[in-house]
Amino acid sequence: MSKTSHTPYTVLPLDATTWDAFAELVERDNGVFGGCWCIGFHPERKQTAVSHRAAKEDRVRTDRAHAALVFDETGAAQGWCQYGSPEELPSIKHRREYEKDAPPRPDWRITCFYVDKKHRGQGIARAALVGALAQIAQAGGGLVEAVSEVTAGRDAPGRFLFSASVELFEDHGFARVRQVGKHAWIVGKTVG
Repeated sequence: MSKTSHTPYTVLPLDATTWDAFAELVERDNGVFGGCWCIGFHPERKQTAVSHRAAKEDRVRTDRAHAALVFDETGAAQGWCQYGSPEELPSIKHRREYEKDAPPRPDWRITCFYVDKKHRGQGIARAALVGALAQIAQAGGGLVEAVSEVTAGRDAPGRFLFSASVELFEDHGFARVRQVGKHAWIVGKTVG
């Protein structure tokens, strides 16, 4: 259990011991993004007959899904940052453009963030990213990438920010690697 240095939040890994808190948050917010259950970057995302909840729970309980889960001072989960290996998270945003000149294969990929609707703008995504990077370092570190959106100088619709903002990543030492969409960039960082 770790407290983030600048916030009142505690960040824990998503695992069997925190599954119930994660599930409560997802259910509280109606399945998240229309019932995604944060499975949209896993291989099961294309399987129409599979329960997203069951698939995610199986992945979590068998250590095939990773996220930094953020808890508030009451002990309720309020958000997360999902990360994993490219095998665990093979789907990426802007794949066609990404593959035209693919960067070096990362060890880790950060694919999505979620913050409870009533708790947005309170530093939870920031705490989740800090927690994910700490968990990645504890697991051996390596090259970490994300595909995110630039928000500076524009009103960015929230539905595009499930991958956070480029500026948030840059605040934590990531560099822009290559643009892959109108506002989308591959960002990367090596974690020791």
